[in-house]
Amino acid sequence: MTLHQGDCVTLTSDEHTYQVISVDDSHDRCWLRRWPLSRQGSEVFEISLQQVRPSRPHRP
Repeated sequence: MTLHQGDCVTLTSDEHTYQVISVDDSHDRCWLRRWPLSRQGSEVFEISLQQVRPSRPHRP
């Protein structure tokens, strides 16, 4: 799986949507924040790429 800044993903542990902030392929890590952003902003956190999966496409 290839991730890019701005992509939306989910985690293997929950169904919430997160936005990719940064990816470090060499260390198998990425930084995410909850999406959509809350009014106060969303905290950024680091997680292993193995715990990330592409978000399901939106259906009308």
